[in-house]
Amino acid sequence: MRLIRSHGLGNDYLVLAHDHPMNAETARALCHRHTGVGGDGVLEHVATDVADYGLRIWNPDGTLAEKSGNGLRIFTRYLVDHCYAPMAFTVEVPAGVVQCSVDPDSGLVTVEMGQATFDPAAVPCARPLKAAPVAIGETTLAVTAVGMGNPHCVVFVDDRLGDGGLDGLPWRAWGAALEVHPLFPNRTNVQFVQVVDRATLALRVWERGAGATLASGSSACAAAVAAVDAGLVDGDVDVVMEGGTLSVSVGPGLAVVQTGPVEEICVVQSTRRWP
Repeated sequence: MRLIRSHGLGNDYLVLAHDHPMNAETARALCHRHTGVGGDGVLEHVATDVADYGLRIWNPDGTLAEKSGNGLRIFTRYLVDHCYAPMAFTVEVPAGVVQCSVDPDSGLVTVEMGQATFDPAAVPCARPLKAAPVAIGETTLAVTAVGMGNPHCVVFVDDRLGDGGLDGLPWRAWGAALEVHPLFPNRTNVQFVQVVDRATLALRVWERGAGATLASGSSACAAAVAAVDAGLVDGDVDVVMEGGTLSVSVGPGLAVVQTGPVEEICVVQSTRRWP
């Protein structure tokens, strides 16, 4: 098995560099940090009739994701760097078709993520959630559900910050509880957001199927959408995560575009027999 391991702001994925049978057990084994190659997911190039390229996204727990902002950026650079793809093309993921491009000078990757939604059926979530109180143990959090083609739960925490900032909060425990909350039938990604100024958000990410991650492209987009809708920021936002900063633009109709870096880590040629 040949794999390309790359990261987008610390969120790392394994790209299958040639056809190889992939299933939940194999994805879990590959992503294991100690007994596998290690990664926040596996990206599998698949056939498509509706776009230039097709992508299947495996979470490290073996489940499938509808969309991944960092995964799409990494897959885009893989296609350009290793498969002689043009600098702009379309990619089909389970959530739909997106436009991807690479800036030839900076190497930054831009993905047009489509239109965000607050419609509960599209997120999906059990009821409309906009700054809605949700009990997590003895704590009540105000959550906003955003659909980016995959489900997101945004929590603004400015009123809870102490000297420790975002990392002074038990956000990992809150994220784990919200991921599997009955309000979200397909589970959810969770974002804890501090509004720094009208052009900057600070973010901590609990990713569905992966846990705490250093960055998430779709999470950054969801946080920006919720902040724009609440009037807290303007349309162009820098989202600062543990792994670095992603630029997000929220346009008319909640159309979202994200731009950020990708860095290749290594090429792995494995002779091990994977499940």
